Amino acid sequence: MTVYPAPFQDESGECSAAHAVHFHLLGQVDFDDCQQLQRRMVYEAGGSDNGNIAVILCEHPPLITIGRAGSRGHIRLTNEQLRIRRLAMRWVNRGGGCLLHAPGQLAVYPIVPLRWHGWTVGQYLRRLQQAMAGTLEELHIASELSASDGGLWGRTGQLAACGVAVRDWTTYHGMFLNVNPPATDFGFVDVVDPLRRLPGQKTTMGSWFAERRRALSVPHVRATLIPHLAAALGTARYYLVTGHPWLSPLRSTWRAARHRAS
Repeated sequence: MTVYPAPFQDESGECSAAHAVHFHLLGQVDFDDCQQLQRRMVYEAGGSDNGNIAVILCEHPPLITIGRAGSRGHIRLTNEQLRIRRLAMRWVNRGGGCLLHAPGQLAVYPIVPLRWHGWTVGQYLRRLQQAMAGTLEELHIASELSASDGGLWGRTGQLAACGVAVRDWTTYHGMFLNVNPPATDFGFVDVVDPLRRLPGQKTTMGSWFAERRRALSVPHVRATLIPHLAAALGTARYYLVTGHPWLSPLRSTWRAARHRAS
């Protein structure tokens, strides 16, 4: 694990707030492993009193998650078709509907002690939306905020989704940026309820790559997002961390559990 202090300060050379954000750059991570990691980080944040924020940035192997506003009926694939495509499903307690995950989508999981910062859940969501919108604008991608689902949409579909959960006033889950995932299965997953969309409006994912029609990589988007997200979370102090010390033991535990179950 390597930590790089980020030289991002205000004009006076001082940090803008007492708390800092630690961005963990994890690459591709199994979804279930990432869930376990978030739970441990939420527990640790509950015992801290410095207001620091941790953010996981990663990609996931292909799967579909179903949030509190989603249902199995929003996935237009039979169980056999899902098996052939090797698409697992997970029901999760975040806000939002169904989401299709794959390499090329940047998953962003902030662990934020809301009570320390004095933010309501609504205020926190608006901060995430601000960071997503600022990143898209810097990359010259036009987008529009949807009042119904809180995501950002373009001509190709949903470009960024926002879905959070809160435990003991600490956040987990977060936002998902569709940079350049394969579009093969886009049309089979309604990320919002089709009955709540106006006639002619899309209900499926789009991608930043398709919007720009030019090459766009996850590392580039990640680097663009980080200062926007730190600012939206109220600080100019942030650190970039490669890996997480808990992740390797979690992977070993998960593999052992699957081996015992087989």
